Amino acid sequence: MKTLKDAKIGETVTVVRLNGEGAIKRRIMDMGITKGVEIYVRKVAPLGDPIEIKVRDYELSLRKADAEMIEVE
Repeated sequence: MKTLKDAKIGETVTVVRLNGEGAIKRRIMDMGITKGVEIYVRKVAPLGDPIEIKVRDYELSLRKADAEMIEVE
């Protein structure tokens, strides 16, 4: 399954599932990333970490490790 980490710059993807457990999953959900929401990948830092995304009309930066837990289509 494709994860948010694999999404390209300028691509809009839809969240299918959140992996992870406990506090990490809760933190991702608290940022507004839930099943069915659309995410636009704005930019990626030169070394690949973090990833800047736009979700629910605000910008957010995610570490690659967190982006890897978000399955998208």
